[in-house]
Amino acid sequence: MTRPAAPPPDVLVIGAGITGTSAALELVGSGARVEIIDSYGPAAMASGWTLAGVRQSGRHPAELPLARAAVEIWSGLDEMLGAETGYRRSGNLRLARNEIEVDTVRALVADQTAAGLPLEFLPDLKTVRDIAPALSDKVLAASFCPTDGHADPTATVDAYARRAETLGARLSFGERVLRLETEGENVVRVVTDRRTLSPGAVLVAAGFLVNDLLGPLGREIPLRRPMVTVLRSAPCAPLLTPVLGVANADMAARQEISGRMRVTSGAEDWPGETVVIDGRPAIRPRMRGLRETIAKVSAVLPGFAETELESVWAGALDLTPDALPVLDRVPGLANVVVAAGFSGHGFGIGPVTGPIAARLLLDEPPGHTIDSFRFDRFANDTPAHAPLTLHG
Repeated sequence: MTRPAAPPPDVLVIGAGITGTSAALELVGSGARVEIIDSYGPAAMASGWTLAGVRQSGRHPAELPLARAAVEIWSGLDEMLGAETGYRRSGNLRLARNEIEVDTVRALVADQTAAGLPLEFLPDLKTVRDIAPALSDKVLAASFCPTDGHADPTATVDAYARRAETLGARLSFGERVLRLETEGENVVRVVTDRRTLSPGAVLVAAGFLVNDLLGPLGREIPLRRPMVTVLRSAPCAPLLTPVLGVANADMAARQEISGRMRVTSGAEDWPGETVVIDGRPAIRPRMRGLRETIAKVSAVLPGFAETELESVWAGALDLTPDALPVLDRVPGLANVVVAAGFSGHGFGIGPVTGPIAARLLLDEPPGHTIDSFRFDRFANDTPAHAPLTLHG
């Protein structure tokens, strides 16, 4: 059956991750005619691959206000979306495993408490085990942020998409955008593998594929695309309440409300190949990455080594040189906003960054300071690569 023709959208959102779907919900709530287009479906890539921490601790100072605002939204998100997101405000422990990491965590606590975040330094194993008894004696100290937490990434993004659809957004999944065509300072046509659209404005929220669309227009974002190995256990006995991170971001872990453990590695080199499995994109992790991730997680959480392995995958990061996103109008294109480069920690702030992107498209004040996220900040002097924080 032929799908009936629809009028062109006021805004075409490219990418159905948490940023794109939350932006679409904001836009349709403002009265705009909105269409979300994605090659696969909700949370098919980064938003679904993530550990899904909802984290304020360890944020860059430019991101911290967004993360704190996002936590307030998360607390009422189930009611707002009319669906379960799996959000739990269960805290975040950032572990120190040697004296250098102890100093790193101590400095983190000092900096972020000065910025107003409720964050506690736990100076020894006993105080850490009061919060996470299953941790090993490899842990020397930690920071603890009680207002951090985690959520179900697929359920959350699907809830955003379905709520936007209920309010009138059009969902076009399984359709790939091939290129953007311009006249003067506007994108006037969006060509997909099925049709050509002429939207009033475009939000490019395509994750690590963003330069596939912006590159031909001469407006690339400088990105590295490393991958992160992810392992998920079968449901197991309770091991962990808070989300775990470590001072150098080479692993993270959480226990889902299903009882499954979800753990991630640090950033690894990725050759750039994806495969499609059961209609969804996938990146195959290396055996070495699996082995190293299991070893690092089990060193601090020994019970993880005894769980049954249910699934493994890898996720690609859209990593900018300063590990901060690009959230801005595209220079020289009056009707295009880009929201990408979230560098492995965009999920938790998605309820804020999506609406910011929407407001930019609507020519409204963004509601937050976004100077650190400008598109052109790399134009003259590319900074050294910043350290990763990864989870959330």
